[in-house]
Amino acid sequence: MRITLTTFLTLDGVMQAPGAPGEDTRDGFRHGGWQAPYADEALETRTAEWFAEADAFLLGRRTYEIFAAYWPLVTDEDHPIAGPLNTLPKYVVSTTLDTAGWNNSTLIRTDVIEKVAELKDRPGRELQIHGSGVLARSLLDHGLIDELRLWTYPVVLGTGRRLFEPGRTPTALRLVDSTPTGSGCVLSVYRPAGAPAYGDFTRE
Repeated sequence: MRITLTTFLTLDGVMQAPGAPGEDTRDGFRHGGWQAPYADEALETRTAEWFAEADAFLLGRRTYEIFAAYWPLVTDEDHPIAGPLNTLPKYVVSTTLDTAGWNNSTLIRTDVIEKVAELKDRPGRELQIHGSGVLARSLLDHGLIDELRLWTYPVVLGTGRRLFEPGRTPTALRLVDSTPTGSGCVLSVYRPAGAPAYGDFTRE
């Protein structure tokens, strides 16, 4: 399966708590819900298309708990991504959860990189990560993510947890799609392209 990552980012790279004020207040974060005013038809359409390609989901604990508190209450008739989320396998990376009670959920407690690599080697379409910043950063560092789908919004927060924090493994990315939406968001799809290349403008 291909591993894909989809996440919402501000212009300064913040991915924390896009959906609601109380979604994630770690480190005193006070800007929860920053993405919601920009939601539009393009977001819903593209998201539904991608969810239709999923064969399984890979989630960190915090994202799993946010999803599990909401999506089991939503039907296919209410939203097109409810069906895949509620029925497909969900692999939850956590050392603190005792159980994962949402339908078809499996906990991954140890040897995360090895077990995710095993999932990646299975036949199928996409193993999708949504949000899950800590997990995503670790898998990016180990070269396990095949595609990044980044929704970048026209807002700067100046604080909050970022996808690309200091200390990440240097990686080049290849842009394969870029689409602006009516709300001012830009959807960029990248694929890893090995180590960064370097040059020197002073030696022309």
